[in-house]
Amino acid sequence: MGMITHSFKRIVTAFALVVWVSLPAVADDARLDELFDQLKQADESTFQWIEDRIYEEWGKSGSPAMDLLLKRGQDAIAAGEPDAALEHFTALIDHAPDFATAYNARALAFHALGMYGPSIDDLRQAIVLNPRHFGALRGFGIMLEEIGREDDALEVYRLVQALHPMATEVAEAIARLESKYEGQAL
Repeated sequence: MGMITHSFKRIVTAFALVVWVSLPAVADDARLDELFDQLKQADESTFQWIEDRIYEEWGKSGSPAMDLLLKRGQDAIAAGEPDAALEHFTALIDHAPDFATAYNARALAFHALGMYGPSIDDLRQAIVLNPRHFGALRGFGIMLEEIGREDDALEVYRLVQALHPMATEVAEAIARLESKYEGQAL
């Protein structure tokens, strides 16, 4: 009987540990929901702080090793080394295939290398994994505009604006494309 009790205690402990480890993920979703609500109400003085907090939440992979790969890739992009960044981001995706930020980051590296197809593919995957990823959506809009699909870019920019009303470069792109495709208001 003592052996059964000991095994049961192990199972309960393991279950409790799994539940405890899962709690931060739930809290992160709640935190993101709160931040998105704040972003919709933000003004010029607060939106950047909120946007930065959202990117911080999105940048949490849950693994120090994966966070290091992300940081190394971001540092390589900042240093103008997209080839090195591509290697780090690809390794990150290999080990964390459900991490939307990794796909968005690798899309930047592909874009910097002039590789539009793989960049668009990674942006698509980032959006599939995180439909509210306004950074990936913004990048997708930019790519669509660069390849001449301006009407599609306008639609994507409008999606970004619904998520992030203070994204000024998106508002400017919308105004520019609306005047081109829908005429100017009188």
